[in-house]
Amino acid sequence: MNFVIIFFGWIFSLCLHEFSHALVAYYGGDTTVKEKGYLTFNPLKYTHPFLSIILPLLILMMGGIGLPGGAVYIETWRIRNRYWLTAMSLAGPAANGVVAIVLAILLRVLPISTANIWPGLSFLLVLQVWAILFNLIPIPPLDGYGVISPFLNPAIQMQMDRIRGYAIWILILALWYIPAVGGFFWLIVSLSSLIWGVNMNVALQGRDFLLGFFKGLF
Repeated sequence: MNFVIIFFGWIFSLCLHEFSHALVAYYGGDTTVKEKGYLTFNPLKYTHPFLSIILPLLILMMGGIGLPGGAVYIETWRIRNRYWLTAMSLAGPAANGVVAIVLAILLRVLPISTANIWPGLSFLLVLQVWAILFNLIPIPPLDGYGVISPFLNPAIQMQMDRIRGYAIWILILALWYIPAVGGFFWLIVSLSSLIWGVNMNVALQGRDFLLGFFKGLF
């Protein structure tokens, strides 16, 4: 049951993240997102189903970390102004925040008789915190860069765009293979999760359930 909660809960949060980007873009001026089918919860409608769904799930299976999905394709030139562009970028992490709030409430109000599913709910909440913090790192193509990009000097934007294709991979490899980097980020995630009321020992049990399930398959 904990595996089902984490696995399908994470898929739902990925879809909600992408949907939120598209919804704000729609009201911000890019009505083509509706024609492209982005205003749905169907993962197959997204521009990059591999980056948006498959890759995050693979990384989740391998190490139990939440890698946010790739963004839907927005025709940014249609967006009314830079404030809407910033709001569009913030919408994804905000969606993860909404899921985190719901999970935090559930963990507080569910009766003790449901304690067997608390590990799954707790780890799913930790994944939402991870997604929020990771996505708000201000490097392209993450949402954190999208938030500040409309207000940057064009020369700086050009420099940042040059590293867009590989900056994310450098960051992922650093988190994965450099203990100091990965350890520091995980510490920030853990401390932030505590603020949300997560019992990290219980959450780690949820991660062990998830990884144990996949190890049993392979």
